[in-house]
Amino acid sequence: MTAAAKIKTWVVLGGSSSIGRAFAATAAAAGSNVVLAGRDLEDLERTAADIQIRFGVTAENARFDALDTESHDALCEMLAERDGPVGIFLLFGFMPEQAEIDGDHQLGRQTIDVNYTGAVSILSRLAPLLDERTGSRVIVLSSVSGDRGRLKNYVYGSAKAGLNAYLQGLRARLYRSGSFVTTVKAGFIDTDMTFGAPGLFLVATPTACAEACWALGLKGREVAYFPWFWRYIMLIIKTIPERIFKKMSI
Repeated sequence: MTAAAKIKTWVVLGGSSSIGRAFAATAAAAGSNVVLAGRDLEDLERTAADIQIRFGVTAENARFDALDTESHDALCEMLAERDGPVGIFLLFGFMPEQAEIDGDHQLGRQTIDVNYTGAVSILSRLAPLLDERTGSRVIVLSSVSGDRGRLKNYVYGSAKAGLNAYLQGLRARLYRSGSFVTTVKAGFIDTDMTFGAPGLFLVATPTACAEACWALGLKGREVAYFPWFWRYIMLIIKTIPERIFKKMSI
């Protein structure tokens, strides 16, 4: 039995996004049931109905708000009622411009709370369940921004760096029970979050990103870059000496 066939249910945390919808369709096409989790329940319901008709699997929606950490237990309780290994695809995020954050400290806190605190909150609650369900998969869409603090997005980057470190520890924990954690460090993706942002180049499509996350997760990859060439772009950026890097406007 393939890794995809073993997972009966995939939960998409950020199901209203273009990447989330594409991932849900990919999982459904492989025969898995899907739970689309997010804040826009009407949008999620439309997507779930479309997936059920197209692929003949069970698709449903669930309320999830990264900032409302007290509500995260409800999603975990719902999953505890499902049988077998489960799949988690976490891709929600919040990326305001650094200049906006510099002028609004609350915006900086929100950036950290969504990208780091909210992710750790839900994954920490899910960890005991994943420990019990051997063969489960966690795929987290992170960012290359976490590899080095840059002038133009260091608050967002610091949140992603913290998330990446957390995922390393979670990976070590779940490895002992036979489940897997994949961190996908994405470059520029054509989504609502990046629309209109300055300085974008080599932008990938949401569908290509979703399919790559699916493939990388089922292969059991620990850490990967998408598109693949960002590994080498970030290798160069990380090797620039600090005395030079701090003068660069990137």
